[in-house]
Amino acid sequence: MESEAITVPESERRTNDSTPSAGTRWRTWLLVAVSAIVVPALILTLVEVTLRLCGVGNPTDVTRPCTDHGRPAFCDNKFFTATFFPSGMLRTPRPYAIPATKPPGTLRIFVLGESAAWGEPDPTFGFARYLEAMLRASFPSVKFEVINTGTTAINSHVLLPITKDLAQHQPDLFVIYAGGNEAIGPYGPGTVLTSASLSLPVIRAKIFFDSTRFGQLVAKVSSSGGQKPAEWRGMEMFLDRQVRADSPQLPAVYDNFAGNLRDIIAVARRAGAQVLLSTIATNVRDCAPFASLHREGIRQEELQQWNALVQKGEASEKASSPAEALKSYLSAAEIDSQYAELQFRIARCFWALGDFNDARQRYLLAQELDTLRFRADQKVNETIRSVATKAGRGVELVDTNAIFAQASEHGVPGNELFYEHVHMNPAGNYLIARSMFSKIAEMLASESQTARSENPVPTQEQCERLLALTAYDRQRIVGIELKKMQHPPFTNQLNHDDEVSKLQQESKGLKIEYGETIAEYQWAIMQNPDDRLLHLNYGFFLHHYVPAASEQELRIALPYDNAPVLCNWRMFD
Repeated sequence: MESEAITVPESERRTNDSTPSAGTRWRTWLLVAVSAIVVPALILTLVEVTLRLCGVGNPTDVTRPCTDHGRPAFCDNKFFTATFFPSGMLRTPRPYAIPATKPPGTLRIFVLGESAAWGEPDPTFGFARYLEAMLRASFPSVKFEVINTGTTAINSHVLLPITKDLAQHQPDLFVIYAGGNEAIGPYGPGTVLTSASLSLPVIRAKIFFDSTRFGQLVAKVSSSGGQKPAEWRGMEMFLDRQVRADSPQLPAVYDNFAGNLRDIIAVARRAGAQVLLSTIATNVRDCAPFASLHREGIRQEELQQWNALVQKGEASEKASSPAEALKSYLSAAEIDSQYAELQFRIARCFWALGDFNDARQRYLLAQELDTLRFRADQKVNETIRSVATKAGRGVELVDTNAIFAQASEHGVPGNELFYEHVHMNPAGNYLIARSMFSKIAEMLASESQTARSENPVPTQEQCERLLALTAYDRQRIVGIELKKMQHPPFTNQLNHDDEVSKLQQESKGLKIEYGETIAEYQWAIMQNPDDRLLHLNYGFFLHHYVPAASEQELRIALPYDNAPVLCNWRMFD
């Protein structure tokens, strides 16, 4: 007997179907995705809190609560740069203290930047100090707090978290002099400080992770292989990290710099502060390239011809025949024009022949081709100008690069404004401060109608008297520079011996008179008794003669309670 077919109703078939619907599948995947993100985040948060409670690692905030002579304040945190520097190589700013409560009638100015903003070779005579002297003399009714947070070897990746922290401390103005370390600072293609990275989101994620206690623990464990801790050796550390001018990595460097600058400005403006951006000035005429590389693909026979022509040109230069030397050098450039030192030689010959326009172009080209990128190139300054132009109200630009060119012989900055490649001498520091002062005075007049003194802006000589830049200090600073120049990459420069000789002659021309020096310090302190850096330098000077008086001055100079007497950045000479 044939069995009858059983027909299951459609509705019942749908009900018994074990395959999940599309909606169910979507909710399942959403739950899995959320779990994959939320659960690890919760675990990491729990680990981070536990590590903090157990005292593992150090706080990496830019500032930390402290007391300044018994008053609440926020001081620099020496562990902040541990996020960006290997252990044993931490760079710190000059110690500072920000009063927790800003007194009425006070204008709080933060200076941001690298070693040139810090004031190397001595921050007590950097441009921030000249600027402060001008502001105090020209606006006697205003109390100015000029807080210099400049730090050696950092770049814009470090400046952004610095700005975010300082924005919490009632800023009125940020002065930004930065851009020289974008290629060689943290995460740049020429760095020795961190891994190199060209992706801004990846860099920022890495900075966040490394700043956590868990990140510090991971770093400590990964570096505990018995290796000797890294030591800071200055510019010498970067000798093997050369970057060509046509490197495919540099466009991302410029893009990251622009992105960081825009975000720094946005943070400052949200905090109600104005921003003064500056381009970067460099020593073009008296700073030979630190390193050069031949063009890629040059053949051995071409290199031999190139070397012969350069040697011939060098012999002509030594024989005081710049025209003959130029012919040889230009012939060598037809074989390989990418070698930075060759362009510097060509520039010197044009200069000697009085062709200053061509000399200027070649000097600039030599800087652009320098493969140790310690000087801001033209693209960096173009980026600064572009960001400033598009930033809108509350952001001003000081084109220091152009101002220095205008103030230099035939438009080519050299030793009249610099000690070496980027660090300014007193004339250079005064010039940039004077340019910034003009912009700040305009801002004060337009924003608050602040009364300005009828007295003219202090001259360089007047500023240096107010800052007590004595013959002792000048000689000491030149000594710091001479010591620096005894190491690579300075010793590798074409004109190294000439530059050392000039500094030696400058030092020999300085005569130190004990009584005169004492009088200069005491006069400056009488004009501004609360200037701790005057007491600091006076204390260092007295150390050689009256140790007890020296200790008294240094205690007055302490930036905050329980700070190291030597202030972490300068030893007794």
